[in-house]
Amino acid sequence: MQKKLALHNSFDWLMALLSCVGAVAVLQTFIIGKHYIIPTVILVLTVLFGNLAWFGLHKRKWANLVNFWIGFLLTAHCFFALFWSVKYRAILGDQFELVFVPLTLVLCGLTWLYANHNRLFEQPR
Repeated sequence: MQKKLALHNSFDWLMALLSCVGAVAVLQTFIIGKHYIIPTVILVLTVLFGNLAWFGLHKRKWANLVNFWIGFLLTAHCFFALFWSVKYRAILGDQFELVFVPLTLVLCGLTWLYANHNRLFEQPR
């Protein structure tokens, strides 16, 4: 039996976490904030992230590919932020490099592990 909570499922669990955060945000904006339009938009994203997590954990190729590309774009975002970010540098100050260099390396490693373990780019024989 394969372990579900492992590094090679990292982006599947990231999608699950985003789905849980979205569910809490829907409840908060609907119940506490008394908004009725905004929660439906958040709910759409929550359902999307939840489906990506569910199907990714059940090894559906399409969900694994979408999760991989989301991870790849997040890694690229962090990499380019190292050189051209103004807002993140203003927020973090001198700690910017101490946060973003390890974050970029961790995301790069997780993306590589995710693609390799899920065999996303191997040619069928």
